[in-house]
Amino acid sequence: MIILVLIEIRIRRENMSRGKTLKLFLIDGEPSGRIKCSLANWTGIAYKIPRTALDKCKNIDFLKQTGVYFLFGTDNSDNPVVYIGQAGIRKNGKGLLLRIQEPHNSIDYWTEAIMFTTTNNSFGPTEISYLENRFCNMAIEAGRYSVKNGNDPNPGNITEETESELEEFIDYAKIVMGALGHKVFEPLVPIADPADNEPNLYLEYSKAKATGKRTSDGFVVFKGSVINPSLAKSCPERTIKDREKYANKINKSNVLTNDILFSSPSAAAAFVGGASLSGNALWKDGDGVSLKDIIGKT
Repeated sequence: MIILVLIEIRIRRENMSRGKTLKLFLIDGEPSGRIKCSLANWTGIAYKIPRTALDKCKNIDFLKQTGVYFLFGTDNSDNPVVYIGQAGIRKNGKGLLLRIQEPHNSIDYWTEAIMFTTTNNSFGPTEISYLENRFCNMAIEAGRYSVKNGNDPNPGNITEETESELEEFIDYAKIVMGALGHKVFEPLVPIADPADNEPNLYLEYSKAKATGKRTSDGFVVFKGSVINPSLAKSCPERTIKDREKYANKINKSNVLTNDILFSSPSAAAAFVGGASLSGNALWKDGDGVSLKDIIGKT
């Protein structure tokens, strides 16, 4: 069974919102299988392929082309990780798919691949080097995934005209990547938006003194927040695991070195305070109004 899904999404550019038609082709007839993705008026094309389905892609000609690929998975602490690479066409006429299968077959952390190429096979070595460099640095800057690349990819030497064209390709690729389930390019806290009415919130408990904010994904505790070093006997098991998971993001002075996303204000409060705490009661704005009261006013 073949399924084609059309999704209208909204993108914001220069403070103007407009619709975009996103086409998701469910190759295997189910959302957990292989997906081909394209956007109206875009020469780019993307494939989301589960690792277990790579062998079923040998006859997809687009995956024999030049392009850029992403390998997604988790590390031993269940943190999301990504490897970003490029693939040129080989003498045997094979590109992206073979590149993923050969050197990365023995690496066990990744479970699915997303590959970008074009419908007219227009990428050359310079273009994919530039894209690999930009995608890698964008992912590092966003901070949602641990980027497994050992070295900073070479950006290549391109003209201003080519750079402009590739940056437009990147804009569309960001949309597609998010639609395929990976916010690898989106910062934990969105860039300042005049329409965002969410205030920064503050929490003080025992030795903890933290700052955070609600987002569409949950609640983010900002880097620079001071974490209570001790854990109460009643500390939730989830919080204990989170402290272990993010131990490398807390320095010797008990200060967060990175923003961290939690599922809820209470999960964030428990992590910061080291106890079972009500986030709605303890997170407050600059005027001392609790999150519970802020929510009640909306």
